[in-house]
Amino acid sequence: MGFYLKMAWRNIWRHRRRTIIVISALGLGIMMMVFYDGMIAGFQDAIYGNAIKVLGGNIRIHAAGYTESTESYPLLALPNDQQVITAAMKLPNVVSASRRINTGGMATNTEGAFAVGIVGIEPETEQKVNPIAKHITEGRYLTSSDEDAVLIGKGLATMMNLKVNDRFTLVGSSLHDQMRQRTMTVIGIYDLNVPSIEQKSVYISLGEAQTLYGLPGQATEIMITLKQIGQEAQVTSALQPVLGEDETQTWAQAFPELQTALQTKNNTMQIFSIIILLIAGIGVLNLLLMAVYERTREIGLLGAMGMKPRQIMMLFICEGIMLGLLGALVGEALGIGLNAIFSVVGFDLSQFSGMTDYMALISGRIYNSLALTSIITRGVPVVIITILASLIPAREASRQEPSEALHYV
Repeated sequence: MGFYLKMAWRNIWRHRRRTIIVISALGLGIMMMVFYDGMIAGFQDAIYGNAIKVLGGNIRIHAAGYTESTESYPLLALPNDQQVITAAMKLPNVVSASRRINTGGMATNTEGAFAVGIVGIEPETEQKVNPIAKHITEGRYLTSSDEDAVLIGKGLATMMNLKVNDRFTLVGSSLHDQMRQRTMTVIGIYDLNVPSIEQKSVYISLGEAQTLYGLPGQATEIMITLKQIGQEAQVTSALQPVLGEDETQTWAQAFPELQTALQTKNNTMQIFSIIILLIAGIGVLNLLLMAVYERTREIGLLGAMGMKPRQIMMLFICEGIMLGLLGALVGEALGIGLNAIFSVVGFDLSQFSGMTDYMALISGRIYNSLALTSIITRGVPVVIITILASLIPAREASRQEPSEALHYV
């Protein structure tokens, strides 16, 4: 095998300029794919990641029967919430696990009555992961000791004409379908630039929600936030021994429109990747076919010296493999380098924040994030494509008759 590799290495550098052009084309194609993967991963974390955190985390855990309930927000207390929290926080993929109480209700004042989702949270636990905590424009964030205090969105504040320290009545249903109402003080107003979220969600402390809705020391939901999108199945599987009959719901199940948008993006990238790979394969095919015609006499000489057709074929396949490997190495190196730069420098996409609701969740700059799997999945197909592209020239070379090839002009 060493003989073939040595000869293949020598042959690909016979026409140095042509080889450099092919390797550069392969390398640039891979570089762009790797760089794009890193950019999209950063984009994903900045937009979809923030949207998932605001909407309830990567994974939500409820008591058995939650999804089958006819109520919109059934107040079914989790029997083992503390055990699940403890187990989740031991997993390396988990950033945060917190308890919540979710219910529906009405916010009323002289401006009218507005349907809202009432979320009782552990403020200190969620502060490091929930983007709402970083977007308080008036007042302050909640604390676990707050009583009769509510954090509302700018959209709701505008509709109800509310400011910090203003009061309004919050009405909700308790555990036994008894209506509970309390006059709440606006402690803070958050602004995500997403009116659809700001108008429908208000936040109170978990302790206040437990008192108000008859769930002392209990929670109806656990919100788990992960380091990256895509680790949900792995974490859910790891938690299965402590979940018992508890139900799990991922963000993709809860918000299929987000999953559809993410899948569309991935499918588009795959189409572009296939086009780039095909162009790379055509370049290798062209180079090796020209090599066959230019080296016809040499191929005849190798055959006359006793080299079998399969050995000649192997020689050209080795040349294709080397071109693919060199192109992959150059492209991977350039792609990793670019991602390293932009993981520090980042992209400022704040000017596009008004394009869609979820684009508004971009906070500042977007930083590239590259996974090892992306590097492998981009390099390996290029090598395979170059091997396949070298089969036709290799077969053409192996079919040359030595007597005819030696007389080729």
